[in-house]
Amino acid sequence: MNRLAGVLAPAVTPFRRDLSPDAERFARHAKWLLANGCAGLACFGTNSEANSLSAEERTSLLEALIASGVPAEKLMPGTGCCSLTESVHITRHAIEAGCAGALMLPPFYYKGVPEDGLYAYFSEVIQRVGDARLRLFLYHIPPVAQIPISVSLMQRLKKAYPETIAGMKDSSGDWNNTKAVLDAFAGEQFDVFAGSEVFLLDNMRHGGRGCISATANVNPGPIHNVFANWQADDADALQAGITATRATIQKYPMIGALKAIVAHYGADPDWVTVRPPLMNLSAAHTAALMPELDALGFVMPGL
Repeated sequence: MNRLAGVLAPAVTPFRRDLSPDAERFARHAKWLLANGCAGLACFGTNSEANSLSAEERTSLLEALIASGVPAEKLMPGTGCCSLTESVHITRHAIEAGCAGALMLPPFYYKGVPEDGLYAYFSEVIQRVGDARLRLFLYHIPPVAQIPISVSLMQRLKKAYPETIAGMKDSSGDWNNTKAVLDAFAGEQFDVFAGSEVFLLDNMRHGGRGCISATANVNPGPIHNVFANWQADDADALQAGITATRATIQKYPMIGALKAIVAHYGADPDWVTVRPPLMNLSAAHTAALMPELDALGFVMPGL
């Protein structure tokens, strides 16, 4: 199995004006990301509006992406759902398609569930998929899911399924948590991806594997430059540059902002569309954001 490392983008999902997924635009964006610094794509992540997509839409889009020429071995699709059977179905589909791994949310609707319940959930998915090729990455995003994946749960799963549990994405926004995971799995093959490029340099310096970041959708080249040069003398300056760009974008609703940026710099206004209950970035926010990015020297070459 291909072991991904570097910058992965949770590729934003384009929608037509009738709110149906646009597979052609999706493939174009995916190819642009891979040509401009991304080592892979964590499609159907949070910023892909994955939980606004049905299981059938996710599998159909994945098939269309691969059919368009995007290599399956560069894909780590999100496959976690509240429904156990849907998670199994989407995960099995991704692995049978040849994807490098699956990025799995915890079942997030029921709050306050015990660690034993989460262990049982992930264990059931692994056993029901029943495929030795499965490489599962645990997706820790408590600010959104409200269901954390503790270090102890990761250790239990890794012990029970040492070949299957491949790593995690930490979107806690808490470097201390990421560092605790890195320390807990030091010396083991357990790939830790920071959930924001803000922590990319720290993650690399402590044995991490890269980042899976929303803003890799629009700023993949400079983020990759930090990954590629994390041991260079100017690494801290490079990190400061991508942190500044991230800080500018995240002042606004993230998914709407990412789509507005793609629409603006790609001269493709239909890209702004999000699915309800999310809302397109407002005209006022768009008018404020683009000059801020221009002032940073922000570009999206070849879009």
